[in-house]
Amino acid sequence: MSIAHPIVIPENEIELSQVRAQGPGGQNVNKVSNAIHLRFDIPASSLPEHYKERLLKLRDQRITRDGVVVIKSQQSRSLEKNKTEALRRLHELVESVSTLPPVRKPTKPTRSSQLKRVESKVTRGKVKALRGRIMD
Repeated sequence: MSIAHPIVIPENEIELSQVRAQGPGGQNVNKVSNAIHLRFDIPASSLPEHYKERLLKLRDQRITRDGVVVIKSQQSRSLEKNKTEALRRLHELVESVSTLPPVRKPTKPTRSSQLKRVESKVTRGKVKALRGRIMD
């Protein structure tokens, strides 16, 4: 599983915005005041078409139906650390569709499995031939 070249997502395709989470009473929660909301539009991105298709087919809660990746980095970190964390998660998501699993070559049946198969066919034929006959 090797990648020929790393995928680069241009900065102008990523929309980062600061988010303030709200508590139960509508008040701002200071713990996540530095959260980052990252938006990445799959159809509008400059990624190759086959990567876009694979991303859209991924069953991931971060990908909306209209093909927008939304990543919220909500750790109580600095704004800069949250940005790098959100970008890292986006790159991981895109990298996951860029690597293809190795293609398995079909294996040939072994001699013993071939013999076993023939034997079971013969036995089955004998059993079928005996059906309906009255045994003395």
